[in-house]
Amino acid sequence: MMDNKTIYKKTLGFSLRRLLWDFIALILILGVATLGFMLAEKQWDKGLVGLIIGAILAIIVIAIVMHFISYTLKAGQIAMMTKGIVEGELPDDVIAEGKKIVKQRFKTVAAYFAITGVIKGIFNQIGKGITKVGEGIGGEAGGAIGSTISSILQTIVSYLCDCCLGWVFFRSNVSASKATCEGAALFFKHGKTFGKNMGRIFGIGLISFVLIVGVVGGIAYLILSTQSGALNGVYTEIAQWAAESDSSVSQWLNTTTIPLFFSALGGIIIWSFVHATFIRPFVLVGVLRNYIESGKNDIPSEDAFAMLDKTSPKFRKLHSEI
Repeated sequence: MMDNKTIYKKTLGFSLRRLLWDFIALILILGVATLGFMLAEKQWDKGLVGLIIGAILAIIVIAIVMHFISYTLKAGQIAMMTKGIVEGELPDDVIAEGKKIVKQRFKTVAAYFAITGVIKGIFNQIGKGITKVGEGIGGEAGGAIGSTISSILQTIVSYLCDCCLGWVFFRSNVSASKATCEGAALFFKHGKTFGKNMGRIFGIGLISFVLIVGVVGGIAYLILSTQSGALNGVYTEIAQWAAESDSSVSQWLNTTTIPLFFSALGGIIIWSFVHATFIRPFVLVGVLRNYIESGKNDIPSEDAFAMLDKTSPKFRKLHSEI
């Protein structure tokens, strides 16, 4: 049996490759946008227009390419996590094996995105239902509460989609559609597992957020708040722009708060990269293990499907196609 830490370490290569590709994509977008600026500025004296056009074209093309790269790496990582949990061992070349398993399970990219689209649709519809119930009970206040719960659910949904995909790899002896129905129903069937997973997701996520944003933001503030002539000039211009805009922003955006704002923003951006690359995969291994172990000896049946048929039209459609 492989423990969570070992599985995490052996499959971390997928996350590191995704981070590398994200960095390459960012560099390419900046490069194309800069090229667009230089050409437009030289030819028509409209550098800003060239910058915008170059950035838009680069984002569209790179987003399409990254869509397929991300598909292979994310699905491959979940496939190998599932294999480690279920079989208790992983091959030396987990990247190649992960790609192989994904290709075997989903003959085309379209099939993969069709399944993941249904998974997201099921849980997103439930989130919208919660918001409507809140509005029906308490008007605007109830709607706000419902929206808050729905927003929290979105975080849960991202993990549930991955777990459901892991279940699709685990149930390789049945169709991907049927395995998806089982995976979705499994979430509602085992409340105890749901509770354990929520504690792991929000507990570790909150700790990482406080630590990383606090440390990075604190260091950034020490740097940005120094009495530098160039920095003070930039802060003054931003504050003047905010004051002239005559908006609510001008009430709190000044030369004192601007460094704090940029420091917090920088901390959050760094946290998002660190969390997605290193922390989230670690959380996912534990959540996925709880998810699979709770269901492998009690696989959801038609009775469990009937409950979701009433809740989600997308689930009902997928169920009817099995």
